[in-house]
Amino acid sequence: MKFKGFYDVLRENLDMYRGDYELIVDYAPDIFKLLSDLLNDKRINARTRIMICATLGYFVAPYDILPEEIYGPQGYIDDIYLSSLILKKIAEETGQEILEEYWDGEEDLKKVIKECQKRSKEILGKDTEKILSYVGLKNLK
Repeated sequence: MKFKGFYDVLRENLDMYRGDYELIVDYAPDIFKLLSDLLNDKRINARTRIMICATLGYFVAPYDILPEEIYGPQGYIDDIYLSSLILKKIAEETGQEILEEYWDGEEDLKKVIKECQKRSKEILGKDTEKILSYVGLKNLK
């Protein structure tokens, strides 16, 4: 029996999704992988590691603000919001270059982060505060 990693499960769950939020939800597997890979880099400081771990934990939390079990693929919008916020912070504090080193996606990462941040924030509205509170990063914005 071969076990699948969370990346593979994400990819399978989202590959067939076609809908209003497809443009940002499709990035979830590559963003998850990017965050996971960043943890292996010695240049990532302890504070940033905590933010990454909180974000990865949010991806797998079954009953987060928009549970995938209830909302299906649209339930990843909150995960995308948190991930793009954290990636933006990492780019500001550590540099975009480190993110680019681990990015496996085909699209320009800077544009992906910007688009995901903008669209997910528009969709979520005030729920962004609940998301940050849920993972203990309320003062992050």
